[in-house]
Amino acid sequence: MKLLTIAVPCYNSQDYMANCIESLLKGGDDVEIVIVNDGSRDNTAQIADDYAKKYPSIIKVVHQENGGHGEAVNTGLLNASGLYFKVVDSDDWLNEEAYMKVLDALRECLRGPETLDMLISNYVYEKVGAKHKRVMRYPNTFPEGKIFSWDEVKPLGKSHYLLMHSLIYRTELLRECGLKLPAHTFYVDNLVAFVPLPYVKHMYYADVNLYRYYIGRQDQSVNEQVMIQRADQQLTVNRMMIDCMAEKKVIHKNARSYMLHMLSMIMTVSSVILLRSGTEENLKKKQELWKYLKAADGKVYFQLRHSLLGRAMNLPGRGGRRLSVTAYKIVQRIYGFN
Repeated sequence: MKLLTIAVPCYNSQDYMANCIESLLKGGDDVEIVIVNDGSRDNTAQIADDYAKKYPSIIKVVHQENGGHGEAVNTGLLNASGLYFKVVDSDDWLNEEAYMKVLDALRECLRGPETLDMLISNYVYEKVGAKHKRVMRYPNTFPEGKIFSWDEVKPLGKSHYLLMHSLIYRTELLRECGLKLPAHTFYVDNLVAFVPLPYVKHMYYADVNLYRYYIGRQDQSVNEQVMIQRADQQLTVNRMMIDCMAEKKVIHKNARSYMLHMLSMIMTVSSVILLRSGTEENLKKKQELWKYLKAADGKVYFQLRHSLLGRAMNLPGRGGRRLSVTAYKIVQRIYGFN
């Protein structure tokens, strides 16, 4: 059995997938790479098959009709044989030195008495044109270099959040929690980070800059104009996160706090995207989103609606909406996200 399975969802990825795959191959025979060709129309399928022929003991290729990023992740998990599971998007890559340290940490944890559920590492925003790369680190949040529980974590900073890029999960935990991502929907990486958290008991933090998160292409899903066009998909993910939090009544208080923090960030992003579109239809959808949260879980609604971000996203009138967007853009500029 492999130590780690890395799923690589690919859709028309011929121009950059080789850089991703080459970085993953540095893990050697302890790593299984599952390339999911999600109905690509370019040369992605051939590139994937060529890699599989060259590295048959490491690379597995699955070809499927286009189902979107979420369906590709589902397929990757279905075909995973590794003890642990990570998703690396085809335009991203892993840092070799950090990769080696993370694999060593996973091996070390296998020898311990507790079963590791989730490994956390840092990720770097590789933003086009940015002189300084923002690094998402957690040294003041998690104990480093040991297995720990929710009792030992500290609150996430206001500008910090767990993304799929920072996480490696125990494969069976993802199956036990019933992780199933919606087809033909972008932004499902938020669900990968969010849904399994109530099931996590033991964690490990490696303070290394493992994941290199490439952002800046005009056609990328996190490009603001693209997000406005796909606002309904963002809302689908947002509502699924609301449902998940409402269903899990018994959660460790610190796990719940992390989920609340993540949900707050996504509610903010959804609200701003709808405000930025400027259409009456989308302004109504923003109101409906907050009503959906209130109906699903009144306590969570009260906490988020009366938080600083919640108040900022619900200022009345046109002037209030302009202030909401201005506040978001200031935060966006400071922290370097799209």
